[in-house]
Amino acid sequence: MRAMVISSDESSAGTLAPATLPDPSPGPGEVLIDVAAAGVNRADLLQLQGMHPPPAGAPDWPGLEVSGTIAALGEQVTGYGVGDRVCALLDGGGYAERAVARADLLLPVPDDRDLVEAAGLPEALATLWSNLFAVPGVPGAAGLDPHALDGATILVHGGSGGVGTTAIQLLTALGVRVLTTAGGPDRTARCAALGAHRAIDYRSEDFVEVTHAETEGRGADVVLDVVGAKYLQQNIDALAPFGHLVIIGMQKGATAELKLAPVLTRWLSVHGTVLRQRPPEQKTAILADVRERTWPLVTRGTIRPAIHARVPLAEAGEAHRMMADGEVFGKVLLLP
Repeated sequence: MRAMVISSDESSAGTLAPATLPDPSPGPGEVLIDVAAAGVNRADLLQLQGMHPPPAGAPDWPGLEVSGTIAALGEQVTGYGVGDRVCALLDGGGYAERAVARADLLLPVPDDRDLVEAAGLPEALATLWSNLFAVPGVPGAAGLDPHALDGATILVHGGSGGVGTTAIQLLTALGVRVLTTAGGPDRTARCAALGAHRAIDYRSEDFVEVTHAETEGRGADVVLDVVGAKYLQQNIDALAPFGHLVIIGMQKGATAELKLAPVLTRWLSVHGTVLRQRPPEQKTAILADVRERTWPLVTRGTIRPAIHARVPLAEAGEAHRMMADGEVFGKVLLLP
């Protein structure tokens, strides 16, 4: 099969190169997928830089989510058959014509939904659900009740990204008042069109001031942050009493100073997670909850991935450049 692997040539280290690899075989509890598309995530860019290695036993080339049809079943797989349309969360190896996925990390793609587009959903939905809502057997979630969110305000940074565009749709569908940040009037307008109550242009507006203005001075119940160090103190300032800061990215730095007094006096909490490195049993629990509680919104068409571009697999390096340069609104997909 064709795949895009990380170059082993020292002169081009940290780049993607085409390779022909043996077709993988599914083991017990796994399926083999003929890949229709692979989603590109910032974690893939970090892996090229040596900063986000795959878990033990995972393929060493990038790709954390794919969609396609099942080509073969491993032993002990039930509930799926050859030819079924699915998308999947992977530990790696999605940048290829074929990929092996655990059957418990699959999501079924209905016939009336775009199979290629579905590749842009597993990583975002799993990240959002496991960081904002309590998942049985998974520690560290914010523990919001998805059935009692009317009146809640969540500030989502990076509203124009793959996670952000999905978050706006999911949280709005659950009754949340979504505030989000994006760069420039075009991107903020597109975030508003996805359902954001208020899209904040971080280039010309202070998101702390806007958040307090939109909540009558109270602040956001939750801040979902992909920025990291640069926004740490501002995020604390933007939170309501008993608020929760969830850090899922470090696009603008990994080290910052924090004034602890507001954390203590307003009973705030801060946590951060990385989905890829979670133990297998936690990923199983997360995907089970996603399948039960958010996937119906996908099958009804309430949530659809915002697709910026569909790029040939051989041009994965260009897809990474687009991500790094900040051109992307939503997701970039690689097509074998």
